[in-house]
Amino acid sequence: MLEGKAVIEDSDMPVKMQIQAMAAASEALDLYDVFDCTSIAAHIKKEFDTKYGSGWQCVVGSSFGCFFTHSKGTFVYFTLETLNFLIFKGASYLV
Repeated sequence: MLEGKAVIEDSDMPVKMQIQAMAAASEALDLYDVFDCTSIAAHIKKEFDTKYGSGWQCVVGSSFGCFFTHSKGTFVYFTLETLNFLIFKGASYLV
């Protein structure tokens, strides 16, 4: 596991799930090159889909913008090493 410490920037996710998200990110960084953000994100998404049901989304990178609607209690945004991680479960949005 990596020595770096994750820093949570924003979250409405329960602490137990936040810890799981950071552990999944650390594991993915051990498995994949730090530049392979797609594989890192896919690894985290698959783990969350398996543990918490389908519908999870994951964005990984050093610079990105986003706008989304998430299910309450399923959002976390954190930094680990040189990457930012955004994990959330999508929600329907009615206009």
